[in-house]
Amino acid sequence: MPEYRGQLRAQGRVAILVSQYNERVTSRLLEGALECCDAAGMPRDRVDVVWLPGAFELGGAAAVLAGTARYSAIVALGAVVRGETAHFEFVAGEAARGLNEVAVRHGLPVAFGVLTTDTMAQAMARAGGDAGNKGYEATEAALRTADALAQLKGT
Repeated sequence: MPEYRGQLRAQGRVAILVSQYNERVTSRLLEGALECCDAAGMPRDRVDVVWLPGAFELGGAAAVLAGTARYSAIVALGAVVRGETAHFEFVAGEAARGLNEVAVRHGLPVAFGVLTTDTMAQAMARAGGDAGNKGYEATEAALRTADALAQLKGT
């Protein structure tokens, strides 16, 4: 029985979408994502970083990029911190839904590196603090998935 397990290695070209909202957090997620690309041997000239106003815009931008057939994986980074209104649920939920829809529609690894936390301290802990760097982890998931799919396709 054949088994396929994606390795952490460069596959094609990668797009990293980054929300400017809560940039203090998302810039640290981006640092982690780029560190992962380096660990995978991904040349920086094969990594496109696209800054967007907020997490809500990630799904639409991912759809446009996926439609170009230029990328082997897309990583979406953002930070949605709960406030006193229901805005949190709408933004976080729609970001997740939109990104998943792109992955399914295009058969493309789309990593969800959007933090959804109750406090800014929790977000910072997950952006290179005590809880690691979820930007690195999301990028690793995208690259390993891209590699597994490439193995299945025989490329």
